[in-house]
Amino acid sequence: MNRIASIGADLYRIPLPVTLTDSTHGAMTHFELVTARVVDGDGAEGVGYTYTVGANGRAIHATITHDLAPGLIGERADLIEALWQKMWWRLHYGGRGGAATMAIAAIDIALWDLKARRFGVPLWTLLGGFDARVPCYAGGIDLWFTLEALLAQTDGNLAKGFRAIKMKVGRPRLSEDVARVVAMREHLGADFPLMVDANMRWSADEAIRAARALKASSPTWLEEPTIPDDIAGHVRIVREGGLPIATGENMHTVNEFQNMIAAGGVTFPEPDVTVVGGVTGFMKVARVAEAANLPVTSHGAHDITVHCLAACPNRSYLEAHGFGLDKYIADPLVIVDGFALAPDRPGHGIVFDWSGLEALRA
Repeated sequence: MNRIASIGADLYRIPLPVTLTDSTHGAMTHFELVTARVVDGDGAEGVGYTYTVGANGRAIHATITHDLAPGLIGERADLIEALWQKMWWRLHYGGRGGAATMAIAAIDIALWDLKARRFGVPLWTLLGGFDARVPCYAGGIDLWFTLEALLAQTDGNLAKGFRAIKMKVGRPRLSEDVARVVAMREHLGADFPLMVDANMRWSADEAIRAARALKASSPTWLEEPTIPDDIAGHVRIVREGGLPIATGENMHTVNEFQNMIAAGGVTFPEPDVTVVGGVTGFMKVARVAEAANLPVTSHGAHDITVHCLAACPNRSYLEAHGFGLDKYIADPLVIVDGFALAPDRPGHGIVFDWSGLEALRA
């Protein structure tokens, strides 16, 4: 019964190789990385992380350092569900989302990493194990790329082994979105999986109009057509827009997913492991989706999420984009013929270049 001896947290600003753009966050030049390192009484360590699109990282770091870590020292490191519940209720009054569930996520991921390492098994097998080969798409953050740059990025992703692509929509004129999606469809061919992502840009009525306009290009799904709080709007979009809908990257709790699924407002539930309370939260959402006979997809943190989806019989696609982290990870995610391969190393298998990250400390 190894007990938690220490929990440390660090905050870094990760520069992006190119400026990324979407319809709500504007130009993104860097991401914030918040890491958590859990050490047990034998000196074994597990590592977790969460991230932001450029702001709020200090709040997450402070929540881990001042509010969560002190209450976990001395607890059994292997009782992850008990620890998750303790963190949830410790932050509940001022939490239930935001920095709270992201801070929980970083520690929870570290606890799962530690437990899998102590067993000497990959995380995806500890979670139950289904299939190490997970269908994967390249998630482009490219709303304001020129069409030439968009197609060049696509060709680069095809050369890397991707066999599914996502692009951004949500420009001021719907006609521009439609023209870009038509061009991508022509470039990729009729049957190639192509997703489109609006990043909550539209009202429900605007999203229905957009979905109908984009339908001829047969996107695999339309992602985040409106804000996650508008459940009734999502239901209307699913019923009247004529396209499958993915949403969930901005949902922080299993209850939010349950409510959206029960209402019929989502086709592809899309949790982010670093937002929804870690591996524990992600797997709760995946099981709710499975019970509703829905395929689960993912957002962000692909090095962690590949393990979660590799344990889910109802998995669909893993989203892959590195947020600039690949430069600071020893063994980045491997993509082969459209599949991401869950590592067979103990734990989640992520080894950070801590000395390289030191120069980026915030």
